[in-house]
Amino acid sequence: MKKFVYSFDEGNKEMKSLLGGKGANLAEMSKIGLPVPSGFTITTEACNKYYEDGKSIDPSIKEMIFSNLDKLEKTTNKKLGDLNNPLLVSVRSGAVISMPGMMDTVLNLGLNDEATEGLGNLTKNPRFAYDSYRRFIQMFGDVVLGISKYKFDNVLDKVKEANGIEDDTELSVENLKEIVNKYKDIVKKETKKGFPQDPKEQLMMAVTAVFESWNNARAIVYRNINEIPHHLGTAVNIQSMVFGNMGESSGTGVAFTRNPSTGEKELFGEFLINAQGEDVVAGIRTPKAISELKDIMPNIYTEFVEVTKILEKHYKDMQDIEFTIENDKLYLLQTRNGKRTAKAAVNIAVEMTNEGLIDKKAALMRLNPQQIDQLLHPTFKLDELEKARRISKGLPASPGAATGKVYFTSEEVVEASRRGEKVILVRIETSPEDIEGMVSAEGILTTRGGMTSHAAVVARGMGKCCVAGCGEIKVDEHNKVFRIDDIEVKEGDFISLDGNSGIVYEGIIETKSAELIGSFGKIMEWADEIRSLKIRTNADTPRDSEVAVNFGAEGIGLCRTEHMFFKENRILAVREMIVAKTKEEREKALNKLLPFQKEDFIGIFEAMESRPVTIRLLDPPLHEFLPHKDEDIKALADELNLDYNGLRETIEDLKEFNPMLGHRGCRLAITYPEIYQMQVRAIIYAAIHVIQEKDIKVEPEIMIPLICHEKELEIIKKLVNETANEIMREENVQLKYKVGTMIEIPRAALTADEIANHAEFFSFGTNDLTQMTFGFSRDDSGKFINEYREKEVFEKDPFARLDQSGVGKLVEMAIKLGRSTRKDIKLGICGEHGGDPDSIDFCHRIGLDYVSCSPFRVPIARLAAAQAVIKNRTDECR
Repeated sequence: MKKFVYSFDEGNKEMKSLLGGKGANLAEMSKIGLPVPSGFTITTEACNKYYEDGKSIDPSIKEMIFSNLDKLEKTTNKKLGDLNNPLLVSVRSGAVISMPGMMDTVLNLGLNDEATEGLGNLTKNPRFAYDSYRRFIQMFGDVVLGISKYKFDNVLDKVKEANGIEDDTELSVENLKEIVNKYKDIVKKETKKGFPQDPKEQLMMAVTAVFESWNNARAIVYRNINEIPHHLGTAVNIQSMVFGNMGESSGTGVAFTRNPSTGEKELFGEFLINAQGEDVVAGIRTPKAISELKDIMPNIYTEFVEVTKILEKHYKDMQDIEFTIENDKLYLLQTRNGKRTAKAAVNIAVEMTNEGLIDKKAALMRLNPQQIDQLLHPTFKLDELEKARRISKGLPASPGAATGKVYFTSEEVVEASRRGEKVILVRIETSPEDIEGMVSAEGILTTRGGMTSHAAVVARGMGKCCVAGCGEIKVDEHNKVFRIDDIEVKEGDFISLDGNSGIVYEGIIETKSAELIGSFGKIMEWADEIRSLKIRTNADTPRDSEVAVNFGAEGIGLCRTEHMFFKENRILAVREMIVAKTKEEREKALNKLLPFQKEDFIGIFEAMESRPVTIRLLDPPLHEFLPHKDEDIKALADELNLDYNGLRETIEDLKEFNPMLGHRGCRLAITYPEIYQMQVRAIIYAAIHVIQEKDIKVEPEIMIPLICHEKELEIIKKLVNETANEIMREENVQLKYKVGTMIEIPRAALTADEIANHAEFFSFGTNDLTQMTFGFSRDDSGKFINEYREKEVFEKDPFARLDQSGVGKLVEMAIKLGRSTRKDIKLGICGEHGGDPDSIDFCHRIGLDYVSCSPFRVPIARLAAAQAVIKNRTDECR
């Protein structure tokens, strides 16, 4: 028969998936001889069977529970519900992955009217017995019977008030008996039954309640936020009670073996004398710092310090320990790897390596790459944040913290920033036309769009805070106001954005700069020794390039040239080129743009200092560069000396129903080759200048976007080569450069062997490849993606984490086909997935040469690439 229940002496820390984290660690601590109260664990498989059986506990599992209860009674020489020597137990949840406070616990189980009298007589402490009984009724009533906790709290508060009592420890036996009777009255009123007196019935009701708590609302939300699978289930731990509320020689507490905020090697925690565990976490009384235990119970403190050293050395990680002291005897109720800040995580990993407790690989695997983000962006001061008023919540699209005045158009943002104001750009959604406003803003807030919307992608690239898809907000751009229920925020009002949580706050919140602590550099150094993937960046300006290089980028994997066109000193020439009626007029406008583009590329090449730079030629449809409001069209007509109606007609003609599938990318070059000619000239002239003037080795990689047919690439590559060769003849120089393409259309992946005849490199544009494979718009998918995740269609938004079984299959196919034609083809990824650790692991496994991500995600990618090597057990090393 399958075993569903294990006593603590049958398990160990390797059985976490079966016994849950708490059960496995209780078994392990028992095994190594630490003072753990006896008990047993009902497995996670029993929880899953409970749900499979229609929320019913199988009779065979009940039999195993009571068999282990008999064993526990013999071990403790106590009996559940006994009048003379009652056994009391705790019933605690224990998930495979720690979910602090999300599921339910019941303490002091086994007490009834008779056992309480017996416990009082046995301990010669009736006050302790009735204090435990009132705690049990309240906790059982709340957790198991579903009675609101406040109803019990009201009774407790009234009795204290009537007797002039401040602290629970001052309640007399008579006070406690009165409270117990009133609690039992609440139970009878709410359930139409008396408080259950049969301890075995209590036990099975509590076990059922813990199983049920696996799917309570807060547990589901926690699992969604922390990407914990919903199928794991929870174990249930039945453990003999030890009592911290037996008087001044007893107590309870929680402690970390190192400081979880800073990582400092010091005991960090709190305790209470004459209390049970929930008193510490509930804030009923003010706990004391763990260091004060040295003065109150010096022997216990010395023993506890030794125990913490044993546990940290045994688990080779910082431990979070729950303990109880009963009549001057120390007991351990739990240990687990402690939660910690990013700063502490990095410091602890490096210090433990230096101490010889772990090696470099273990140190790297300890760190959550996404958590490293906290070290790279500004954050709000915690004390200020606690006082702030939250007004809405969207998606945490780009990390950091920003405070500023609200403005609704890019033009107003630019103007306000020139006046020295700190500004937040608020838009329904952003477009490439908003680029200057986004550059000038402290942060960006949009009501539409997901984690890979235009706002999100550009903000991450700039290292700016962004909250996207904040659907509660209704933007009224005409009246320059946005509303959430009864809250109205006008232009010029201050708001604050937390890009780490997606929360929008009212007013000003003070921020603090990011700390790049010394240990951080050491972790990056170790990661670089191990990883095999190169890490490039997506960067469009010299400033972004410099930031990326400082964060360890080894090149640029995507330079989007269209972002350069929106600057104030060149947008007019771009628009002049677009509305031109003849090739000559277009070339005239393009000649105005050439020096600007050349200077852009010179700045980027200089910033990258001989590192490879992949430049994507113009990608978006032309209408994105044109104004759409009547007043803006009229202003442009006046500036270009054009007829207003004719210009408006031209703009209308350029509009497309679905621009993502329209006249853009390489299709522009097939129609208007002079656009790409100008860009190639700018790239080649810039490269020659930097080689000759700065003695920097440059080998540009020119990327043609949106190729779906090898003939397109053949035509455009010929154009690129002819243009480059003409310049090299003029300048009498030789320059190496590569021509490749972005694989972002499914047909390109399917015919990659043909396209590789002309492409020297592939860069996988997984944003568009995901969009076209799923048939989703990444700007609109935020409306339904959360619903898909809740209904478990997707485990993760496919625009945030690469869909390995669908989109990933296309990428793998393209790699294989591409290499079958050109063995030395260079392969990388430049979509947003290039900064996602899970996607990076996939890129490592399928043999890409590099990933490219936004500058502020470069350290995340470096760490994730090293972890990919370690996880996949390769010996790859640089």
